[in-house]
Amino acid sequence: MNRRTFIATTSLFTAGLPLAQAAHHKRKFTIDLTPGAIGVNARGVDLINLAAKHGFESIQPNPGTLLSLSKGQRKEFVQLMEMKKLRWGAAGLPVDFRQSGEKFTTGMKQLPTQAAVLRDAGVTRVGTWLRPSHQSLTYLANFKQHAKRLREVTKVLAGHGLRFGLEYVGTWKNWTSDQHPFIHSMAETKELIAEIDQPTLGFVLDSWHWFTAGESDKDLLTLKNKDIVACDLNDAPKGLAIKEQIDNRRELPAATGVIDVASFLKALAGIGYDGPVRAEPFNQPLRKLDDDPAAKATADGIRKAIRIAGL
Repeated sequence: MNRRTFIATTSLFTAGLPLAQAAHHKRKFTIDLTPGAIGVNARGVDLINLAAKHGFESIQPNPGTLLSLSKGQRKEFVQLMEMKKLRWGAAGLPVDFRQSGEKFTTGMKQLPTQAAVLRDAGVTRVGTWLRPSHQSLTYLANFKQHAKRLREVTKVLAGHGLRFGLEYVGTWKNWTSDQHPFIHSMAETKELIAEIDQPTLGFVLDSWHWFTAGESDKDLLTLKNKDIVACDLNDAPKGLAIKEQIDNRRELPAATGVIDVASFLKALAGIGYDGPVRAEPFNQPLRKLDDDPAAKATADGIRKAIRIAGL
């Protein structure tokens, strides 16, 4: 089950930093193009050229695409990226850990090969999301299953030099949709990460889930750069209470001002986050655009948010 289908401790000193002080830091994170999240169909060389044209600084690695290339072709692909001044963002985890043990076992058999190819191409980051409810598993049973399975995943990825990030889903309608609510906040995700207890495991943050979970810049400032693998930057529709927000009806960064993307980005800059920042708006008007205008609108939105943040 993928994300779209489902939708149909830390430093006390850093936590105490004033946000105004964090704003003085120069950003290290990259403006990232994640094509599937915005309805862009370009792949391979076309994706590189599209990203370079619109000022993106990194692109999402696609495990399937990289697997289809020979070692020599992957080297040429990376050389072209470097020529266009592009880096890798974060790949999605190609293992289904949310459903049956059989599906998980099948995915884990393939993961070492996939991880080796990603690392051969120079990828260093992989992320996934946590389903925030379950129809049959209680919180504790689900927590134990996640810890066991994701520990296995983390170890395989770490063996190939890949960091792994977990994204909590804070949307109220999502974590109340099944019989048993599950992890839907930063604090709960910290507990899962602590239980898994692997140094290469951290967060995939999302301004949408940060907002819907009722969190603030103070929560972000409890993290360090090493704790964050990737970040999604989104805005929300106007006129809705937090509990009325629907996960697949978002806006591009800084489009409405409902989500305080400036505080979100200032906090990231303040802790020296150096990974990808990408838009994942699940926005139908955007997805209906051709690749070029969709990429331009996305890049413009992220840059607007960066300007508002004073970075």
